[in-house]
Amino acid sequence: MHGVARSALSVLFMIGSAMLLASAPADAEDGVLRVGIITDMSGQYSDGNGMGSVISAQMAAEEIGGTVAGRRIEIISADHQNKPDVAVGIVRNWIDNKGVDVVAEGVNSAVALAIQNLTRERKKIFLISGSGSSDLTGKQCSPTSVHWTYDTYASSNATAKAVVARGGTPWFFLTADYAFGQALERDASKAVTAAGGKVLGAVRHPFDTADFSSFLLQAQSSGAKVLALANAGSDFRNAVGQADEFNVRQSMQVVALQVTLTDVPALGLVHAHDLLFTDSFYWDRTPETRAFAEEFFKRHGAMPTAYQAGVNSALRHYFKAVAATNSVESETVMAQMRKTPVNDFFAQNGVVREDGRMVHDMYLMRIKKPEESKSKWDLYEYQTTVPGDQAFRPLADGGCPYVGKGQ
Repeated sequence: MHGVARSALSVLFMIGSAMLLASAPADAEDGVLRVGIITDMSGQYSDGNGMGSVISAQMAAEEIGGTVAGRRIEIISADHQNKPDVAVGIVRNWIDNKGVDVVAEGVNSAVALAIQNLTRERKKIFLISGSGSSDLTGKQCSPTSVHWTYDTYASSNATAKAVVARGGTPWFFLTADYAFGQALERDASKAVTAAGGKVLGAVRHPFDTADFSSFLLQAQSSGAKVLALANAGSDFRNAVGQADEFNVRQSMQVVALQVTLTDVPALGLVHAHDLLFTDSFYWDRTPETRAFAEEFFKRHGAMPTAYQAGVNSALRHYFKAVAATNSVESETVMAQMRKTPVNDFFAQNGVVREDGRMVHDMYLMRIKKPEESKSKWDLYEYQTTVPGDQAFRPLADGGCPYVGKGQ
């Protein structure tokens, strides 16, 4: 769904959710388990998250029969507009006045970090899918959060190693100047250096930049052989498209450190082809991913991104923990989630670690050339699997203050 139609559906869904909430008591014992999906409904991340994440959450509720531990599951949603203060205001109202038991999604790392501060304080579970900063399980971790889908360490680690191993060095970064981009540049720089490569510099651009010409000229004049894009959404699309306008690939290899499935058809394979990147999910990888994707496509008209798939997987695991413990109390449910392996279409033998990181395999991918693609969503070629314990930052290196102190 795109444009006016999707916007209209978003508004109608939020109005309907608001009416449900207005008529329902907010008491935690009213026989309702409320899930709040806080996401980008109107900005540059709305295609890869947005209403697709809400639909994915609805699917997870339906898969468990719409009720768990004697409670009817209710999904509500809101648009945080990529503003941390707006997001915190919404989530605070949900928790304090609307009886929301668990918050999920949270795309945009600055937004997620702000929400995590609140949910930590209120002792509510936060299932993070769309946000990437590895700080969410590092020094700013929370005993009531799970970082599910990916993070900047895992996204950059395998990609940097693969590129350097193929002779790709030295590097120059084009970085979105907010929490996500900064963390991605930091984590990728460490991976490049550890693999024996060099980093010559970086330039940072504002969030939602339209003109990358000055930044690309700085990259070209740096003498680097690799241009690493530490951004996402329309920033990623604009940077790749304009890099081709400036013939950057004649002298530099362009490396994508974070790719969202929906960005590729929007950008076009003529620009996106042959970019290497690491992801946690691809709809056409296994029979299980295809089955989930086909049902999602029927409802949304697009194949699911990793973030949307992660929302479903995280809520499945949460609902199973609620059912097993017959409780929505955060500490009880979190303990059950940590001790239960994650086995579904998204992850096999995934583990919810003490710092809140859900550790699972990641996949090195290449974006196909136009002539290799058989359909709109036939976009990636699988390269190799990166085992979870190699993809994600070691527990001891994150600096999470809760590790080893009990929960």
